[in-house]
Amino acid sequence: MNRTFLSFLIIAIAVVAAATGWHLGSQRAAQAATSLAGQRKVLFYQSPMHPWIKSDRPGNCTICGMKLVPVFEGDAVPDETAGPVVKLSAQTVATIQVETTLIARQPLRRLIRVAGRIDDDDSAHRRLSAYVEGRIDKLFVNSIGAEVVAGQPLASLFSRELLVARSEYNLAAQRPASPERESALAGSRQKLRRFGLTAEQIEKLPGQTGDTFDIVAPITGTVVERKVYEGQYVKEGEVLFEIADFSKMWFVFDAYERDLAWIRVGQTVEVTTPSVPGKVFTAPVAFIDPNLAMETRTAKVRVILDNPLLADPGKHRRELLHKIFADGRIRVDTEPVLTVPRSAVLSPSGEPVVYVAKGVRGYEPRRITLGRAGDDFWEVLAGLQEGERVVTTGNLLVDAQAQLDQPSPVSASKAAAPFSDAQRAGAEKLFVAVSAVGEALAADDLAAHNAGIEALHNAAMAFEEPRLTAVAHVGPAKDLTAARKQFYPLSMAVAELALQWRQQGGGGSVKVFECPMAKSAVPSAETNQGRWVQVVGPLRNPFFGAEMLDCGKEIKP
Repeated sequence: MNRTFLSFLIIAIAVVAAATGWHLGSQRAAQAATSLAGQRKVLFYQSPMHPWIKSDRPGNCTICGMKLVPVFEGDAVPDETAGPVVKLSAQTVATIQVETTLIARQPLRRLIRVAGRIDDDDSAHRRLSAYVEGRIDKLFVNSIGAEVVAGQPLASLFSRELLVARSEYNLAAQRPASPERESALAGSRQKLRRFGLTAEQIEKLPGQTGDTFDIVAPITGTVVERKVYEGQYVKEGEVLFEIADFSKMWFVFDAYERDLAWIRVGQTVEVTTPSVPGKVFTAPVAFIDPNLAMETRTAKVRVILDNPLLADPGKHRRELLHKIFADGRIRVDTEPVLTVPRSAVLSPSGEPVVYVAKGVRGYEPRRITLGRAGDDFWEVLAGLQEGERVVTTGNLLVDAQAQLDQPSPVSASKAAAPFSDAQRAGAEKLFVAVSAVGEALAADDLAAHNAGIEALHNAAMAFEEPRLTAVAHVGPAKDLTAARKQFYPLSMAVAELALQWRQQGGGGSVKVFECPMAKSAVPSAETNQGRWVQVVGPLRNPFFGAEMLDCGKEIKP
C-alpha cells in the first residue's frame, strides 16, 4: 500500500466521521428542540375563528365547529378585534373633552320594573256545587265578600235523597253489633259523603229529626260569588257558591324574554299598588312559568304576598283587593363580572365597538362581545382586558376622526374607473363563472371545480383587466388544497371588480362575501380576509367548504 492511497483513505475516514458526527449532533439537537417544544405549557385551547371561545381541553368551537388550537405559554395571541390607532392632538383632546374609564370587574346591577295584577291563590279557590237535587230552604250567607271559616253553614237544603240516605244510616246504626252492621254503616257513610255531608255532619245524624241539611264552607276564605236564592230548586252539579282564600295573594306579572336572564326564584320583589298608597309589599319570586306566550314573548312570574285583615272594623276586608293592578321592582346584583360603561359602547355598523386608550392621546377601535345589559354597565364577554381604559366621553368625535383617517375599501371601489363597454359585456359571464367554481369548492367537489375552471379562465382573460388577467391563469387541480390556493387571488380580484360593478349600477344579484379566517385554509393568502362572489343561493364559504360552510358575512357597497 503506497503512501498516496493511505493518505486518501485517512482523509475519507475523517470526512465520513465528521459527517456522521454532524448528522448525529443535528439529530440530537432536533430531538432536544422537539423535546423542549413538547415541554411547553399549554395555557388553553382557543377557536381561531371566534377567539373568545376557550377551553381547557381540545375540542371544537361551539359556534363554527372549527378545531380549537393550543395557545402555549409565552405565545402572543393575535387580537383580531383591534383596529388602527387614532392619534389626536392635545388641543383636540381638550376641545372634545375626551374622558376615559378603567375596565374592572364588578357586580352588574339592574332595576327591572314590571306591571301586573293581584290575584287570589288559585290552589285555594273552591266552587261549591250541589251534590244532590233539592231545594234551598234557607241562606245563612247572603252577601258577596262575606268572610267564612271552614265548616260554617252557608245554606240549608231539603233533599228527598238525603232523607232516604239518613234513614238507611239510622237503621244500620240501630242494628246489634256484628260484622254485617259495620258493613252496612260503612256503606251508608260512603253514600252520605257522596251526597256532600262531612264526617262531622254524619256523626251527628243519629237522633236528628229535621228535614233539611246544612251546606257548609269547604275552606276558610271570602265568598266571591253566590248563585242561589232561598226557595230555589237546584240540580246535581249546579254551582251554589264560589270561595277564595284571600289571606295569601298572588302578584302575577309578565316578564319579557330579555329579562328572564336576570330573574330567579327567590329574588325579592317590591310591590306597590295605588289602592294602598305609601306601602311596599316585599316577597320572593315563587314561580316562573317555563312556557313563553308566543304572541308577546313573555312568561308569567308569580310572587306570593301576605294579605292580613285590616285593623279598621268598619272596612272589614283585607288589605289587598282582588284583581287590582300593581307595580313591581326587582333589584338585581350579579356576581362580579368584567364590565364596560354603556356610554363607551358604539355601534357604527351594528357591531359593538369601544375606543381603548393607547399611549399618549392614542385611541384604538376595538370590537367587543357583550353579554347582559345593566343599568349603567354592559357585561363584556370578549375583546377587553381588566385594567385597560376606554373612552366614555367624546368617543363619537373620536370615531368620526377614525372614519376620516381610514377610508373604507368600498370608498376606494367608488373612485375606480368605470367599466368599458367590452368589460360590461363580459362582466356577467365572469361573475357566473367564478360563482360556479366557488360553489364547487364550497361543496368540496374537486371534479366540479376542474370541470368549470376553464370557463372561469376564459371569462377572466376576456375581461381585459390587467389586475385580473395577472391572476387568471388557472386550471384543473390535483386536490382541493391546490384548487383553493390558485382560486384565492383570482377570487379576490373578481370580488373587487364586483364591488365596483355594484357601485356603478350593476345587477343586484351579484353578492360579495368575506371570510375573516381565509389564511387558515389558504396559507399563501396575504391577509386573513378572503372574498368571493356569488350570484345565487345563501352564503357558502369556498375556502373552508363543509368545515365552516357558513363562515363569513356579506360586503355591501
